[in-house]
Amino acid sequence: MKKFLIASYCCLFGLLVGCQKKEVPKKTACVEYPELVKKYGFFLDNYEVINDTIQPGDSFGTIMDENGVGRSTVFEISNKVKDSFNVARINAGKPYTILKSKDSLHHIKAFIYQKNKVDYTIINLSDSIYVENKHKKVITKRKVLNGIIESSLSEAIQKDHGSAYLTHLIAGIYQWNIDFFRIQKGDRFKIIYYDKYLEDGTYVGVKGVEAAVFEHNGTPFYGFEYEIPEDKTALTSYYDEKAKSLQSFFLKAPLQFSRISSRFSPRRFHPVQKRWKAHKGTDYAAPHGTPIWSTANGTVEKAGYTRGNGKYVKVRHNQKYSTQYLHMSKIDVKKGQVVKQGQMIGRVGSTGLATGPHVCYRFWVNGKQVDPYRHKLPSAKDLPEAHKKAYFTYIESLKKELDNIPFKELKINHTTDEITFTESDGNKSLESATRAL
Repeated sequence: MKKFLIASYCCLFGLLVGCQKKEVPKKTACVEYPELVKKYGFFLDNYEVINDTIQPGDSFGTIMDENGVGRSTVFEISNKVKDSFNVARINAGKPYTILKSKDSLHHIKAFIYQKNKVDYTIINLSDSIYVENKHKKVITKRKVLNGIIESSLSEAIQKDHGSAYLTHLIAGIYQWNIDFFRIQKGDRFKIIYYDKYLEDGTYVGVKGVEAAVFEHNGTPFYGFEYEIPEDKTALTSYYDEKAKSLQSFFLKAPLQFSRISSRFSPRRFHPVQKRWKAHKGTDYAAPHGTPIWSTANGTVEKAGYTRGNGKYVKVRHNQKYSTQYLHMSKIDVKKGQVVKQGQMIGRVGSTGLATGPHVCYRFWVNGKQVDPYRHKLPSAKDLPEAHKKAYFTYIESLKKELDNIPFKELKINHTTDEITFTESDGNKSLESATRAL
């Protein structure tokens, strides 16, 4: 009996030890925490967030008032940030964000004004009042686009997913070589350019065109963007494969105009002053708000207002030439600013002594006003000889890249009356568009 009991205890002990050995250890549960949202440099989860858009009639003061900030504090904020940000210049249609504390007081900690897709201003009100002008990170992507004209340049570029601004840039590059109102069906082009994106993939525009070739009536016109490296004051220009400038020194007109309403004249009856006097300018009638361009590269010499000129800008192009643009509704440049040919400097208006919306374009040669239509205007300078070797080295690979991109081809099927656009990839053709005539 004793032996039986001892044997039983041994079996029971063995079972207990065996169970302990086989016991599976408990796993620690993984706790998942929500990902914190960070925007404009703030962790938004720590705040009460208000996203809104500035409405017509809104002001910084009314927005602050609606969110519990008194007038005296608004005045203090405006005064402290005025050197970096003018709160009176917030525009309707622009989005803004207000960050408030999550406690019962709901104090405003920051006001964020979105100027555009990239630039924004933070007025920080947490401990002390200060302003920060910031930019979202922009990523550039190099792209290639090739197209063929069916009816217009814009249609051809948009068909290949290019933007309207890219159309504007290409038209600007070739405006002295190609009349885009007379381009032919079958004219074709290849473009190497850069698009800009935010980190979240939002498209924010074209950075620029690096190189292009436009084949018009069977003749290729190359264009390469180039800036003289040693000259920090030089503006970027476009040259062809022989280092000849694609630009003329002056544009034909300071805007896309429908008609010349009054020409340069030594004697004209002034419609406002009701007397005969010299008219030393050329008037271009255009709708209110039409963009006005600088007709050549230069530096803004004056930008202001007089009773006769209204809002006006004067640009000095070199020691010999200056131009002036009168009666603007809005000025978009400042005195001392360097401007490019074709850059918008203001908008058409009727300020000063004017009976309707137009721009009076005035042209100076050695300090004397002349009629630009009767004066022999200079052509733009080709690339200086000293820089040609570096230029040819720079464009060599770009030209090869352009030449290796297959042009799109236009084929007409006379039996079906269809036009088919194809592009070759060496061994096969890929049909990209078909249109019935």
